Amino acid sequence: MRVCFVMAGLPHYFTLILNKMVSEYGTDLILIKPSQKSKAVGSGVKEADSATKFRLIELPEYNTWYGKPFFKDLIPTLEEVKPDIIVMSAWPYFLQLVLNPFFYSRLRGIGAKLICRDIPFNISYWGKSKEYYYSGQNLTEDLQTEGKNWKGYLAFYLITCLRKIYLPLADAHINYFDEARNITGSYGVPDEKIFIAANSPDTDELLATYEEVLKQPEILPYNPHRIIHVGRLVKWKRVDMLIESIKNMSADLPESELVVIGFGPEEEALKKLASELGVADRVRFIGGVYESLTLGRYLHTSSAYVLGGMGGLSINDAMCFAKPVVCSVADGTEKRLVREGYNGYYFKNGDQASLDDSIRKLLKDAEKVRIFGERSLEIIKKEVNIHTVLREYNVAFQYVMKH
Repeated sequence: MRVCFVMAGLPHYFTLILNKMVSEYGTDLILIKPSQKSKAVGSGVKEADSATKFRLIELPEYNTWYGKPFFKDLIPTLEEVKPDIIVMSAWPYFLQLVLNPFFYSRLRGIGAKLICRDIPFNISYWGKSKEYYYSGQNLTEDLQTEGKNWKGYLAFYLITCLRKIYLPLADAHINYFDEARNITGSYGVPDEKIFIAANSPDTDELLATYEEVLKQPEILPYNPHRIIHVGRLVKWKRVDMLIESIKNMSADLPESELVVIGFGPEEEALKKLASELGVADRVRFIGGVYESLTLGRYLHTSSAYVLGGMGGLSINDAMCFAKPVVCSVADGTEKRLVREGYNGYYFKNGDQASLDDSIRKLLKDAEKVRIFGERSLEIIKKEVNIHTVLREYNVAFQYVMKH
């Protein structure tokens, strides 16, 4: 089976997933991505294309007439590759299926099955676009809502209508979280064509690294009141709220400390905030860490992982190192991982007092930190790991090949 992924970039964690798809399932795999940094990739996203076990093809990116990026010479490249299955990221590439009158027929002429890969996030249910748009839920990385005026709503509604056309064109859909089944289904996609593959890093590597971390000396001095954040430093990660929490806990948890791992456009602003709040000595900015042993040592020396805003795979990473988690409901991927009062706590989105209370509940109970951490590790080992993700991809592949 030859599978061709068409993506805006190659995040470092996804290289490991694709490598395992090759080594464990014997998939003949090709990845097509832009030859330069794509406009569809978020700020500060770490990409990696070294040590790949699959064929990598880079194509120039250009702006389409409707203002979104797409690949130059994608069809001739696919004709040469001759894949059995094409897995294409939904946004913004599926727009080409309906806004280029010849593209879809040429794509189908290749003879490959088409799978739509999506979160989906910032997408309303069909028929609920107006309510969703004016609710302010459709945020950008800069925490800006898309307009909230009639012109902005019109653009949002038109995109929603385009989804109603292009989503049913795929032979199957691979989504990241359970509610996506209902969201995608509302656009006319039959339930049997929707597969849920919770996102995951290479948990085999991380779990092995955790065993190695336990043998290493502490990378930071012991502090039972230390929390940690891992991720790009963009506004919607809400690291500013974590810094505020450190300030707010000064009275009852004076040794509370925050470790920030990552880089991004908000780094200087966050350092300035820590200084202005008088907690610069209790907020450690480490920078980007992509080597799993070093990352694991920082996680191990912290009591809890806290996510102030939108997530990513950092929750999975933290749970691989037996950390309890404090987060809000964000893009939906966290719901499979974090269980209220079992391995962590949810706080009300954007509510500083709620966040502070959730952190306090953990840091003031060392036994709860330990038990919640053990449960996090168990969830990764038994429920959400790279093998469950790969199995779901394989089920989707087998489905489209049979239908």
